[in-house]
Amino acid sequence: MATSLGANRYNRQAWEDSEFPILCETCLGENPYVRMMKDKFGQECKICERPFTIFRWCPGRGMRYKKTEVCQTCARLKNVCQTCLFDLEYGLPVQVRDAALDVTEAVPQSEVNKEYFTNNVQRQIAASDPTKAFGEYGKARAPSDMLSKLARTTPYYKRNRPHICSFWVKGECKRGEECPYRHEKPSDPDDPLSDQNIKDRYYGVNDPVAEKLMKRYDDLPKLVPPEDKTVTTLYVGGITDDISDRDLRNYFYQFGEIRNIVLVPKSMCAFIQYTTRGAAERAAEACFSRLVIKGKRLNVKWGKPQALTSSSFKGDEAGTSRALDPVPGLPGALPEPPRELTNDYFGMSQSHMFPAGGHASSMAPRPSLAPPVRAQFSRPPPGLRPTGMVASAPPSGPKPIHYPSQDPTRMGAIQKRE
Repeated sequence: MATSLGANRYNRQAWEDSEFPILCETCLGENPYVRMMKDKFGQECKICERPFTIFRWCPGRGMRYKKTEVCQTCARLKNVCQTCLFDLEYGLPVQVRDAALDVTEAVPQSEVNKEYFTNNVQRQIAASDPTKAFGEYGKARAPSDMLSKLARTTPYYKRNRPHICSFWVKGECKRGEECPYRHEKPSDPDDPLSDQNIKDRYYGVNDPVAEKLMKRYDDLPKLVPPEDKTVTTLYVGGITDDISDRDLRNYFYQFGEIRNIVLVPKSMCAFIQYTTRGAAERAAEACFSRLVIKGKRLNVKWGKPQALTSSSFKGDEAGTSRALDPVPGLPGALPEPPRELTNDYFGMSQSHMFPAGGHASSMAPRPSLAPPVRAQFSRPPPGLRPTGMVASAPPSGPKPIHYPSQDPTRMGAIQKRE
């Protein structure tokens, strides 16, 4: 179909003229002093096909020259870099960002609709704040777990390396070290990353880089809450000496009320107990694999219940407990104490203290503390032979142990005669 003379490619009023490109930090390079070459209306945009001002520069030593590929109107519409077409805030492909934020920015692809849509968007962008993202991407949204785990926080300058020298692959490169291209073996031609389309990346469909990142996110380990709802404790590993109880409390208090914090410096860990299960789940989801305190990356896991979890302390399915093995080096069982007193010097036998069938709580009133004078002694104390005492035969078996306190004369029961 023939294009009218009023189309964007012929209407110079719709052409774009800019003073500086919209670039990400990776494409701009690590050198703060960059010399750029500017070509006014030097190329058509690969999305809207309007002529625009292109910029060309070298991001660093040993890197390849880069240039802008799309106009600033298309870049502002998707909030992407004019060169790599990655998101300016997260450094991710459009397909990954739109899937994480659940945003669908429909851009027409036909010639007539694209021209009308681009002219309207250009007027809206001119009236908006250039320091903020345009459209749906500039609105405040809830943080996404996918973006927080996949977002690039530092520039990736390796992406600016030169391309592989095709003559070197065929063995025909004669430049040697002066060749501006890389002399490396190319990747597998069947690799999907070797076939990328700039339009697919811009519209967010069939992007092999985005599919690789989303597959990586699906394979990431996830922290599953325990089935026991009474568990409200989190384990924090990697604690160093410069991280105190106050530092942990100041960070974890944002998720809910904390009941207790226990620091274990010997094991380099800490246990944080919340008052509610909901607060513990919020803290675990927000801190898993991305907790950094005082520059130290900490590991967060769910605490285990206080019940015995070792198999040696668990019983079998029938509920019976397994007998524990004896500990070597311990003495054997102690002998049982004697059942009755063999030397009842003070008349305190169980028959006197507790009547038959009675207990300590129901015993009769205590008799006089003074023992009877004519008590039967199996062995009288040495040096004392009261008159009228009948000596009994010594008991068989081992001799009882005599203590000085067993002497009745020391208690005043028997007075010595001078």
